[in-house]
Amino acid sequence: MQDVAPDPSFRDLTVRSFVDLLASSAPVPGGGSASAIAASLGAGLVAMVARLSEGRPRYADHADVHATAKARGVELTERLLGLAEEDAVAYGAYAAALKLPRDTPEQQAARSQAVQVAARGAADVPLRCMEACLELIAAAELLAGRSNVNAASDLHVAALLGEAAARGAAANVRINLPAIGDASHAATATARVDALLSDTARLAARVHQLVASGAAQPPLPPGNLA
Repeated sequence: MQDVAPDPSFRDLTVRSFVDLLASSAPVPGGGSASAIAASLGAGLVAMVARLSEGRPRYADHADVHATAKARGVELTERLLGLAEEDAVAYGAYAAALKLPRDTPEQQAARSQAVQVAARGAADVPLRCMEACLELIAAAELLAGRSNVNAASDLHVAALLGEAAARGAAANVRINLPAIGDASHAATATARVDALLSDTARLAARVHQLVASGAAQPPLPPGNLA
């Protein structure tokens, strides 16, 4: 396969073009961008299920849930597509920093500083992707049992994609933390990653349980959609 030059405008590519780019030997996009793209698909499914539930008398008591979930799904789709592009840019900066000359002490110091700054950026983007994944699964949980039963499996898939993407993003956070050269920051970021993974797994399990049971959920009281 011929190598393809990276293009950060992933949202404008066809699916085939993005996959070809991912499969090439170009350093970006990589796992971080792929994770964000996977999560964006899950967010799209959330918006779809909400739209398939709107205006149906059977689910009229959940109209506020549908409107909220649809808005969140649309917003998360755009945010995650943006994070896919940001991840490629961040890793590109890190890869460029690693290639800086280090023949003299001055060059070594400059390179070390550049690597640390770039590594922090390369860890920050997937951490934000993890946060978006949690929001995605929370939106799916909101709809589970309160939306079109014919699309319940799509919520299951959305939660699966969100959890897989969160785990992929977590791996990208962790692999970049040592290069930051700040043990305190690394410890804080690691704790945040662990907490996000725990919350993600808990909510995803809840979605899967609700979908499997097929049980209808009661309407949420006003003010519980924040």
